[in-house]
Formats: sequence, C-alpha cells, structure tokens
Amino acid sequence: MDTEENIWQIGEIMYTIEVYKKDRRTRNGSRSVAKWDTEQTDVNVIEDIVNNMYPAKKGYSYKLNLTMVQRKNFMTGESFMERYDTPRFCSPASESFWTM
Repeated sequence: MDTEENIWQIGEIMYTIEVYKKDRRTRNGSRSVAKWDTEQTDVNVIEDIVNNMYPAKKGYSYKLNLTMVQRKNFMTGESFMERYDTPRFCSPASESFWTM
C-alpha cells in the first residue's frame, strides 16, 4: 500500500477557504480576495477565524471546501483522491483528459 492511499484511509481532512468581496465591476458581482488551505478540522473554528478577518458587513463572503474529493477514473473506474479545484481537462475523471 503506498503512502498516499494510507493517508486517505486514515481520514486526514483539509479544508480550503475562498474569500470573495462584493464588486459590481465584475460579471458575477464579486471578486476573489484570498484562498488558502488549512489543516484545522473544526468547521466552527474556521468560520470564526474567517468571519473575524473578513466580516460580512464589509461585503465579504466565503466558501469552505474540502480540499481533496473522491473521484472515479473515467477509463478504469477506480476511485482516487483529487484536489477539488483541478481543471476538468487535467482530471483522469473526465473524458477530455483521455482524449488529448
């Protein structure tokens, strides 16, 4: 068993925080301000930290994502762990990865 498989079987969890600020100059009405990974596993603690650093009353919002997600290889059907923001064309879970 290789080490990467072992880490995910143990259940190590990481979160990625993406912070946005309202900005009417952009198409979707907000712009990205910050993005970082954290090994903190308590969601309430993460939310407190983000809300203190980037208060909603000043126009900030955030998304909290699991950094690694489980996907299925398009060709073999095997499950694997992949970063949530991996572009589709770089992911073995998509057909476009295998057709290039």
